[in-house]
Amino acid sequence: MKKKSPLIRVLILLVIGVIVYVAARTTGLIESLPKFEWNPERIVNGVLLLLILLVLEGIVSFVLGILKPKSNRARTMIALTKNIIRYAVILIAICVALTMLNVDIITILSGLGIIALIIGFGAESLIADVVTGMFILIDNQYNIGDIIEINGFRGTVTDISVRTTVITDVGGNVKIVNNSDMKNILNRSDHTSKSVAEFPIPYETDLEALEKQIPALLEEIRAAHPDLMKSTPEYLGIDSLGDSAVVLKFVVEVAEPDIYSGARVLNHDLFVGMRKLGVEVPFPQIDVHQK
Repeated sequence: MKKKSPLIRVLILLVIGVIVYVAARTTGLIESLPKFEWNPERIVNGVLLLLILLVLEGIVSFVLGILKPKSNRARTMIALTKNIIRYAVILIAICVALTMLNVDIITILSGLGIIALIIGFGAESLIADVVTGMFILIDNQYNIGDIIEINGFRGTVTDISVRTTVITDVGGNVKIVNNSDMKNILNRSDHTSKSVAEFPIPYETDLEALEKQIPALLEEIRAAHPDLMKSTPEYLGIDSLGDSAVVLKFVVEVAEPDIYSGARVLNHDLFVGMRKLGVEVPFPQIDVHQK
C-alpha cells in the first residue's frame, strides 16, 4: 500500500476545507465568515512557504530514515517523530493556505466552534486513537519490532503512528489497527516460546527400546542448532493414538521470532534421526476384518 505524498495530503485537506467554507457561506449557516480576497503577492509567498515546509519535512524524514537503531524503543520513537512532523506540516500548510487567501483562522474557529469541528469531521474517534496511542508509548506496551498477538492475529509491529498500529505476520499479511482498538494484547517479544513437533511411529515399534535412544538423538539435534534452540528438545511422551500411528510429542525452547522455524528444524531432524534408528513414518492403514 503506497502512502500519499505530503503535497497530495495537503491538497486533499485544503479542498475539503474550501468545500466546508463554501457550504457554510452558501447555506447561510455562518454569516460571520470572511470572504476570500485574492492577493497575488500573498499567494506567491504562501506557496513558497508551503514548498519550504515540504522540503524541510523531506529533509527531516531522510535524516531520520538514515538512523538504524537496534533498540525497538528507539525505532518506535523515530517513526512517531516522523509521523508527528508529517501531521504538523499538514496543519501548518492548511493554516498558511487559508491565510494567503486572507481567511481569518481565528474567526473561522470562533464561528464554527471547536465542538462543531470535532463532531463535523468525526474527530471523536481520532482523538481516542491519538490519546490511546500516547498511553501505549508512555506505558511502553509494545514497540516497532515486537511480536504481538491481537484477536488471533500474530505478527511483528512494523509501524506505529499517532492513529494506527501496523502489524505484519510471517506470510506478509498486513493488519492496520486503530490505536483505540489495541486491547487485550499479548506481547511475546520478551519471552521465549516453545516449538512443537508431533512425530508418528508405527504401532509395531518397540516403544520402550526407542525411548532409551531418544535422549541421545535429542542431544544431537541440540548440538546441531545451538543458535536456534535455547535448550535440548524435550520428549513429552505419547500425544495421541491415531488410526495408523502412535503420535509422539516433542517441544523445544526457542526465541519468539523462531517459533515456526524451530518447529520445521525439529521436524526435519526427528525425521532423519528416526530413520537412522530404523523407525519409519507409517502410511495410513486400514485393517479389514472378515468373518
